[in-house]
Amino acid sequence: MKNKYFNDAIIGGKNITASYTKNGELLRIMHNTPDFRQFLDFFHTGVKINDSCIIYLHEDQNNRYNQYYKQDTNVLCTEIENTYFNLKIDQTDFVSLKNSVLVKKYIFKNNNIIDLNVNFLIHSKLLSNPNNMVGSKIENNVLLQYSHNNTMCMFSKNSISSHQLNDTDNNIGSGIIHDKDYIGMSSDSSIDYEIGVIKPGESKELDVFMYFIENEKVSQEEMWKNIENLKKQDVSKEQSSVEKYWRKYLKDHINIELKEENCEYNKKFNKIYKRSILLFPLLTNENTGGVAAAVEVDEGLTQCGRYGYCWPRDAVFITRAFDKVKMQKETEKFYKIFCKNTQSKNGMWEQRFYTDGRLAPCWGYQIDETAGVVYGAYEHYKISGDKKFLKDVLKMCENAVKFLCIYMDNILGLHDDSDVVKNEIERTYHTENRNKLPLSYDLWEMNEGVHLYSLASIYSAFNAISKMYEVFKPEYEEKNRLKLESINKLEKKLEFYKKEIKKYIDKNMYDEKTNTLKRNTKDNITDISLVGTVVPFNLYSTKEKKVKNTIEKINMTLRTYTGGYLRFEGDHYREGKNPWSISTLWMAMYYKQIGEKSKAQECINFIVNSANQHGFIGEQIDNATMQPNWVIGLSWAHAMFILAQ
Repeated sequence: MKNKYFNDAIIGGKNITASYTKNGELLRIMHNTPDFRQFLDFFHTGVKINDSCIIYLHEDQNNRYNQYYKQDTNVLCTEIENTYFNLKIDQTDFVSLKNSVLVKKYIFKNNNIIDLNVNFLIHSKLLSNPNNMVGSKIENNVLLQYSHNNTMCMFSKNSISSHQLNDTDNNIGSGIIHDKDYIGMSSDSSIDYEIGVIKPGESKELDVFMYFIENEKVSQEEMWKNIENLKKQDVSKEQSSVEKYWRKYLKDHINIELKEENCEYNKKFNKIYKRSILLFPLLTNENTGGVAAAVEVDEGLTQCGRYGYCWPRDAVFITRAFDKVKMQKETEKFYKIFCKNTQSKNGMWEQRFYTDGRLAPCWGYQIDETAGVVYGAYEHYKISGDKKFLKDVLKMCENAVKFLCIYMDNILGLHDDSDVVKNEIERTYHTENRNKLPLSYDLWEMNEGVHLYSLASIYSAFNAISKMYEVFKPEYEEKNRLKLESINKLEKKLEFYKKEIKKYIDKNMYDEKTNTLKRNTKDNITDISLVGTVVPFNLYSTKEKKVKNTIEKINMTLRTYTGGYLRFEGDHYREGKNPWSISTLWMAMYYKQIGEKSKAQECINFIVNSANQHGFIGEQIDNATMQPNWVIGLSWAHAMFILAQ
């Protein structure tokens, strides 16, 4: 599998999320959740014109490209012009509203003065492994690429003129494919559609359907019935319906007055804001509320630990943005379904999960994942005012807080021999030496130890549970005095912890020489996560001298000449020289909170100027080109862009 690092464009709907290059190459298809399963190794399309060899649509020295979305939709258009033959190909990609179908519409227009005889070829290779091997079959003018679990059905209203199920690589370059077999063991296969002679000025259309099924859920009879119905579908009408759906979706969720589009900056700002709203549902599991960090970028683990998962920490930021753009139902699902289903018996959350709630591959324990959920649940209540929601998640949050108390006892060297349940958890999840500080990764998942951001998140969780109790105290006073006594006892304990957290930070994470905060107990490296003590966790006031000095130090050490901010000093991930959109937006949120509008705007300007042509924000930005150079369409970054307004 080749490296496919850059998803320049993303579309989706109805259990499908798909990504593309800026030249229109289909890179990935996720079905039936935004993060699993990924089908494609590669999907290449090309044309044979007259006596030529294959001319690939996604790469040819004579091709010119122009890509855009239909306005305010998730319908992607890629214009491909082959300047040698003067053949223009308009490719339109969208996901149907009714079925698990990706539609690829091609219009071929002859801008030459001679006739052009055109054949259209598709070479598709699915990801295969010994435990879920892919085979292929041609049946009823449909290419079936299937494994034990899934089938991808590729077809058109047009008839397949030729196919090749085995050894396609040996002759696809000639533009001529042929195979006597109707069934094969190869994971890559090809089909050919004869478009025919296109006269000068004439246009012809080909519609290709990619239909996905889970074999155990859809019978063969149902599959063929659906295929026949899809062939009868009016593609133009379905495209119009999809466009109408997304425009209404966007209209229903825009929560601010967009800028007057009287300059390029304002146009791009609006594009990013709207693209953020259109991206969120493509990364969200509609059943559980789990949100993927991004469409996957690195299945081979060549640069990172992968991104196609849901981190509770990220999702807490993302769901705050959901609430701001009137996606409160999705936020509620995240806490009431995803978080409940993924919470460990002892009250904690692991590092990351698939969006359906199953545990994903992890490499470390991170305490802020747990604390963040408690904080985020109360933040949602502040927006929704839904007391029933708060009651539904209260027990979950109480269990999480118990675990956080255990963590703090280990930090502070406290121990209560009378609490049997607590001691059992402690023995299971911590070292035999109960006074040894528990190891937790920081939010960047690179350093183990005790971290200021983590302590700030715990502080905010303790605040959040106390505020939840304030909502229910009148009810408990009347009906459940024992519960009220238990709450009062816990609140006293939490107040003690909050004071001790600040004492611990003053002793271990404060540089007296510079009057600045330190990110952990091990080093004095400047880290953008220090801003988290103020935004969002409110551990400290923005007026405190130590906060102001820390921000000044961040500006001296992490701000680049382009106006973006690094994560931390000495960062080596992806060379560590690039500003991060999250870091820059974090500073925008800080400056907004203290009323420094011009400085906040400088940070926003950096994001607007560095987003890609479609309005997608990258995780990192190349200072030299001011273009995203890693993880395009990062949900956390898009969420912070929404929150920073």
